[in-house]
Amino acid sequence: MSETGLGAVAQSSQEILSEDPTASLRRIVPDHEPVAPEDAESESNWGFEDTRFEVDARGHVRLTGDRYALSGAELVDLLPWARELLDLTLDPSHVNPSQYPTPIPPPNPHAAFEEELRRALSGDQLSTDPRVRLRHGHGQTQEEMYAIKYDQIERVPDLVIFPESEADIEAIVAAATRFDVCLIPFGGGTNVSEALLCPRDEERSIVSVDMGRMNRVLWIDPEDHTACIEAGARGRDIQKTLERHGFTIGHEPDSVEFSTLGGWIATHASGMKKNRYGNIEDIVLDLRAITPLGVIGHHAALARESIGTDIRRALFGSEGNFGIVTRATVRIRPIPEVQKFGSVLFHSFEDGFAFVRDVERELSEERLQPSSIRLVDNVQFQFSQALKPKPTGWKAYRSALERWWVTGPLGYDPQEMVACTLVFEGTADEVRLQEKRLYAIAKRHRGMKGGAANGERGYQLTFAIAYIRDFMMKHFILAESFETTVPWSQALDLCRNTKQRLWQEHAKHGLPGKPFVTCRITQIYNTGVCVYFYFGHSYQGIEDPTGTYAEIERAARDEILRNGGSLSHHHGIGKLRRDFLPLVKSEANLEATRRFKHALDPANVFGASNQ
Repeated sequence: MSETGLGAVAQSSQEILSEDPTASLRRIVPDHEPVAPEDAESESNWGFEDTRFEVDARGHVRLTGDRYALSGAELVDLLPWARELLDLTLDPSHVNPSQYPTPIPPPNPHAAFEEELRRALSGDQLSTDPRVRLRHGHGQTQEEMYAIKYDQIERVPDLVIFPESEADIEAIVAAATRFDVCLIPFGGGTNVSEALLCPRDEERSIVSVDMGRMNRVLWIDPEDHTACIEAGARGRDIQKTLERHGFTIGHEPDSVEFSTLGGWIATHASGMKKNRYGNIEDIVLDLRAITPLGVIGHHAALARESIGTDIRRALFGSEGNFGIVTRATVRIRPIPEVQKFGSVLFHSFEDGFAFVRDVERELSEERLQPSSIRLVDNVQFQFSQALKPKPTGWKAYRSALERWWVTGPLGYDPQEMVACTLVFEGTADEVRLQEKRLYAIAKRHRGMKGGAANGERGYQLTFAIAYIRDFMMKHFILAESFETTVPWSQALDLCRNTKQRLWQEHAKHGLPGKPFVTCRITQIYNTGVCVYFYFGHSYQGIEDPTGTYAEIERAARDEILRNGGSLSHHHGIGKLRRDFLPLVKSEANLEATRRFKHALDPANVFGASNQ
């Protein structure tokens, strides 16, 4: 760490402790654990370097590594199911080999800026390595991932800087302002909104500011149930550190292993357990950010205040346009006494939808909702079944008997049935009451308990299944997800019409086989729900695969808006959805945002051009 960085850490600590003269007596300063070498992340695929789906010598799919419950299992049914669903051959030996790294544009350096920063920072805090620059020039949309393997990213950052303190960031912002350099903050690189793509018309030198070294939990206050965390801390590391001291932040987006606190704030994120812990805006009490105007911060992190306009709230969803979030004080909760998983089978998506609606209406006032409740449609239910390892011995007999019982005497149609996965948390008494009330509601809607094992498997599958997108891309399938919020009264129509539109667009573009079209409800609110859509298609023989996909996705987004849905629930806008903003915001709203941006950053130092 540079001398500047060390001094800033000491200064920051004094600032934090000055909130309360007695705070230092009770606050815990956790030991900081550096990222382990075995936790290296892949440059060219989603997730960890040691984890990927691949086809084994027997022609069956396996997930490498040992990180997930699915790891190492032979998935005999996956390819046969995909062939039938997509109406494609899907020969395991027929692959589109990755060309990563595809051509990397030459840098557009600013010598004076770099010279000043090299004097202020240590040598390893700046990098012009082409592959480092490439990784910092994209997020995780299928278009971006396709480009780094088979095409080209048109522009990537010219320099990557790794600050280690707020003082480092202040020096970076000051130098960028003085030398007219463009800054783009970088967290975990997991966004699916093209937020990290460099603007094509940007003529200035572009610098990526990687927050990965500012990744510490600075303190935990066990009395006030708060913690101060640097913005570059990844979700998995926040979880581990807090758990060692008996606490949890409770924020679990699908990307929690790789996304960062700063990224959650910048994208206005939501998590799978929001029913119990809230969305990110409910969790964050205070934050600090460095802007060209100066430091945005507060004297203390309080439960609630009425002190006029709170500029800090403008940082939620700002997507790197206003400045760099450096740290935040968050609410934490004791690790719940009991965590139980559950699942319910329903005869149809409509039955499952009525169930989750009634859970919200009847249990939210009493705070008896499960921490997480997610309803998948039939295609996604079938997908999860195809990802089950083939049972052997007595387990195979039991599985066949259960299938016969469910689809025979109980009358569940394999082509219509759906599933809901549940996570209950609280004291033993609270969880018992949650289960009792919820399963009574399920029974009213012809629901049948599916068991804790299936519930846990369904919840944990979220993290492993993220790796399948890159596997399918290698086998000539493009797939992506997109989400929305919609009122209860319009949700079923939106799901039905958006799926139908995707099928129509697939046919209109003359794409091979059939599309992968599915949705699930992931978060519930008093007035509506978050719906996640997944769409995939073969790009075999298609001249412009990602351009075609983008056209279809835009058509789906248009259909979502026409059916009363939001532009995004938690992925954000970035560059991917910004053309839709005039349809959902008034001109005065847009102009106010532009003027606020100009007030904070008149020279457009933070020139990511998101939104």
